[in-house]
Amino acid sequence: MPPKKVAKTSEKTLGENRHKIKKVLVLGSGALKIGEAGEFDYSGSQAIKALKEEGIFSVLINPNIATIQTSKGLADKVYLLPVNPYFVEQVIKKEKPDGIFLAFGGQTALNCGVELFQKGILKKYNVKVLGTPVETIIKTEDRDLFNKELTKISVKMPRSFACTDFDEALSAAKKIGYPVIIRAAFALGGKGSGFAADEKELKPMLENAFSYSPQVLVEENLKGWKEVEYEVVRDRFDNCITGCNMENFDPLGIHTGESIVVAPSQTLTNREYHKLRELGIKTIRHLGIVGECNIQYALDPKSEDYRVIEVNARLSRSSALASKATGYPLAHVAAKLALGYSLPELKNAVTKTTTACFEPALDYLALKIPRWDLNKFRMVSKEITTEMKSVGEIMALGRSFEEVIQKGLRMLQVGLYGLVANDNLKITTEKLEWDIKHPTPKRILVIAEALRQGWTVEKISKISGIDKWFLDKLKNIVEMEKELKKSPLTKERLLQAKKYGFSDKQIGIYKGVEAREIRDIRKKFGIFPAVKQIDTMAAEYPASTNYLYLTYHGETNDVDSRLRGNDTENGNDSPRRTSNKKKIITLGSGAYCIGSSVEFDWCCVNALQTCAKEGFETVMINYNPETVSTDYDLCDRL
Repeated sequence: MPPKKVAKTSEKTLGENRHKIKKVLVLGSGALKIGEAGEFDYSGSQAIKALKEEGIFSVLINPNIATIQTSKGLADKVYLLPVNPYFVEQVIKKEKPDGIFLAFGGQTALNCGVELFQKGILKKYNVKVLGTPVETIIKTEDRDLFNKELTKISVKMPRSFACTDFDEALSAAKKIGYPVIIRAAFALGGKGSGFAADEKELKPMLENAFSYSPQVLVEENLKGWKEVEYEVVRDRFDNCITGCNMENFDPLGIHTGESIVVAPSQTLTNREYHKLRELGIKTIRHLGIVGECNIQYALDPKSEDYRVIEVNARLSRSSALASKATGYPLAHVAAKLALGYSLPELKNAVTKTTTACFEPALDYLALKIPRWDLNKFRMVSKEITTEMKSVGEIMALGRSFEEVIQKGLRMLQVGLYGLVANDNLKITTEKLEWDIKHPTPKRILVIAEALRQGWTVEKISKISGIDKWFLDKLKNIVEMEKELKKSPLTKERLLQAKKYGFSDKQIGIYKGVEAREIRDIRKKFGIFPAVKQIDTMAAEYPASTNYLYLTYHGETNDVDSRLRGNDTENGNDSPRRTSNKKKIITLGSGAYCIGSSVEFDWCCVNALQTCAKEGFETVMINYNPETVSTDYDLCDRL
């Protein structure tokens, strides 16, 4: 959908503004940590590439040697130093940059930038903050100021009090009434947040939150409401679009980084979708954000009532997911907007046919599932809450929710074959309700077990708060599992099972045979996956992208048949070929986990670049949306 308002731009003004910027300082995120991982290597790398395209000298501060952005050949100069005000000031003093990027290094860079501004360091050395003004960043980070800004434009937020000491927070909780949720300002990955049912639970949580944050927000409990997020892009001429909207499988009460997330949203009505979209654009315009941000909502499942939870005035993990899910290069566009471009004059670097002022349209689903490594720690709670514990994530693409949830669970590489029954869970009927009410990384398997035992969708929804639409889709998988176990494997049944995301190995388990036998039967029936292309415009406009996925919901390939053998014999149309170069496939490392992280993305990217220099067509196989290797401009086929 085109934006509601398109401002006029002056080419002369834009040109003059960009000519003044000769050198830009980019703040990285430092060491990878829970809540701040490889997504900022992706966004920072795109920002540096955007600077190079403009002929602007780039200086990077980031001490993480495992990242792409600290490799030779990207930034013009790299300082392997801590991202804190002291060291950044020393670099500013030496390099004398014209501008600084704060939005591409996560919360670490944002907090550092705010401190540089408040101490007068940026003003002292005449360094211009490019993109969203620091005053706006402070308004989104300081909960009290944020609530006051939303009140000015009659946008609802949770009833809350911004507190700066222990007694003030206890008093606020009494005014609101228990249960309450607390959130720490300027925090990373939901650190210091949580739910308190009474004062006894609240006191230790406040001690924890105040130990590293000067301000804590005490607010009304919205646990059980739907959590919805919009990625919003705005330029300095007030052109504004929503690049992607996403919905959490889990209701509010679980940090969005801990939740299964689907794009686009699946359970919102048309009215709800457009209401939240308009509110997002209204809010971001009022705040004056320049570049990319995300706005998170709580939506009442029983009405159209809503609350704005927060706005992140920077690129985030959600931004990386949205960029890979839609094919809209959010970080690249955000960097160009920060340099003074307008959305209408920027070409979408992926489609090359539309401007950046066009909102993506999806004819597929993108699903994110977090990956945890909690078994590697002693004494740690397995329960998933408002504080992040996940160390990585995967993204699955397909044409149905059943397909992507099963593909995604296998991608986690933790020994799952989709929603197949797992005897290691050892779940009794008595324990089911507790495990559904208190989520752990295995909750989705617990829900599947409850469905196998005959629990109704309504009962599970009431206990978990998960929308019945999602649970109905899980029920479809469980019902198909029952059919596969007791009924003959006809062509129709096998095709439907493949559309529901069942793997050959999974079906083999039900039939008591090896995966190879199921594969032979499938080939005999002429059932093959189709190679489909993310075109970002749902075929409304012609687009040629390198983002590819396999699905059994298609009969023809969008691209070269050589990717999946000579399947044109089975009735597929002759697909388009890109080149006759020799191809090299590079295998990625999948979801980040403890012991396998961004360093392997560095290896993959360097391998791809080397192969391209040697004249090969490069093919990347990976499904981690946080990585540089899954970015649009790294390979010929992804």
